[in-house]
Amino acid sequence: MKRTTLIRGLLITLLLLMLWPLAAWAAAEGLIVRSEPSNSEALVVLAGSATYLERAHHAAQLFKAGHAPLILLTNDSVRSGWSVEQQRNPLFVERATEELKRLGVPVEKIEIVPGVVTNTYDEATRLRDYARKRGWRSILVVTSAYQSRRALWTLRYVFQDTNISIGLDPAAPGEQSPRPATWWWHRLGWKLVPGEYAKIIYYRMKY
Repeated sequence: MKRTTLIRGLLITLLLLMLWPLAAWAAAEGLIVRSEPSNSEALVVLAGSATYLERAHHAAQLFKAGHAPLILLTNDSVRSGWSVEQQRNPLFVERATEELKRLGVPVEKIEIVPGVVTNTYDEATRLRDYARKRGWRSILVVTSAYQSRRALWTLRYVFQDTNISIGLDPAAPGEQSPRPATWWWHRLGWKLVPGEYAKIIYYRMKY
């Protein structure tokens, strides 16, 4: 009896180990959404210190492809590592600005949304007010793939009483965010995937 129970337990464990990569991949893919990109009045790059490069790179590609004439950045006031060139710890929004300039985006085409943001909901409300002030009718948002579902839901919720259309085109995983098939091999992956599901539940309950 004990031997049968042991064998059964080993078989179940083996089955779970075999199914885990598929389940992990499906969990990651389930977070990624896209609202068809179109020509907009501004591209908006949401703040994200761990993935600011992939967001900036994707925004630069969309800008060069003519999706919008302007790039906006939000500022979470988080400082990056030491810069030997600047002899200080620049903000990640400054790093993102420099990266966009390096990729050929003219400095006059880059703006920072006024104020410091603390989370995605805060970004959405500040962006709504800024877009209203500028009289825009459409914006295209860039963020990391695994944040895209929560970001799109939050933006649509905050912008629901406006006439401003929202598009979202996330940066593909693989540059800084780990790929869906292997995220669970990386420490950052555990923050981005399971952590994002926790944030989705929190946002749905709070807002």
